[in-house]
Amino acid sequence: MSRRELREHIFRLLFRVEFHSREEMPEQGEFYSWHLREPEGVDAEYILEKVEHIIEKLDELDARINEVAVGWKTSRMGKVDLTLIRLALYEILYDEDVPTGVAINEAVELAKRYGTDESSSFINGILAKFA
Repeated sequence: MSRRELREHIFRLLFRVEFHSREEMPEQGEFYSWHLREPEGVDAEYILEKVEHIIEKLDELDARINEVAVGWKTSRMGKVDLTLIRLALYEILYDEDVPTGVAINEAVELAKRYGTDESSSFINGILAKFA
């Protein structure tokens, strides 16, 4: 599975944190892996582990986003946009295997697919402040 596909699965699973408590997320991860029957093996472990790490850092990520999002707070952001920003910011700050430019570009591309017409430019504007 490509890094792009893995990232999309991470986004889809991480998006669920907006609708479930953090305590429910391990169960959601199991359900996600089982329901799709994809990803399997090492890829599933990678996805679940990365989502877990991001959830552990959510409060910190949201605080950092709120510091730079002029006129916006995470509580007002669209759930898709916020999830993509969190994922990319986590990669920028904590994932040494992902270059900053790649994290931003991938978030923008996912925003074009899952967000609104304005999502990609909004996300790019927020994440550019971390570059």
